[in-house]
Amino acid sequence: MATPTPDFGQPADTRLLFLGDHALADGFRLIGFETYPDPDPDSVDRLLRDLQRSREHAFVIVDEEVMSAQIPALTQVRGEGGRIVVIAVPPLRGDPRLSSEVADRLSVMFGGAALGR
Repeated sequence: MATPTPDFGQPADTRLLFLGDHALADGFRLIGFETYPDPDPDSVDRLLRDLQRSREHAFVIVDEEVMSAQIPALTQVRGEGGRIVVIAVPPLRGDPRLSSEVADRLSVMFGGAALGR
């Protein structure tokens, strides 16, 4: 009997990107992500708009500073869902404060104290 092959559910052409703190970028680069250390908001906006225009699939990890910035393309991508998935990671140092729809829902369900809010 043949060993089943795992289905990871990720199209082969999905780009893996990290945008954020240079200390975190090193780790993501080591595991194969395209990294954009300490990007300015305009660069993030341009990159996400390019992904939208090219209709590429992407898994994008950003740090909390990027996630909380007022970046129009980031807001749009997060609202659409689908081809481009964006999640945030907390900083290496300090108290994590996750700002995402999932964190907001968990805060409502379990209380802000459970998430360090």
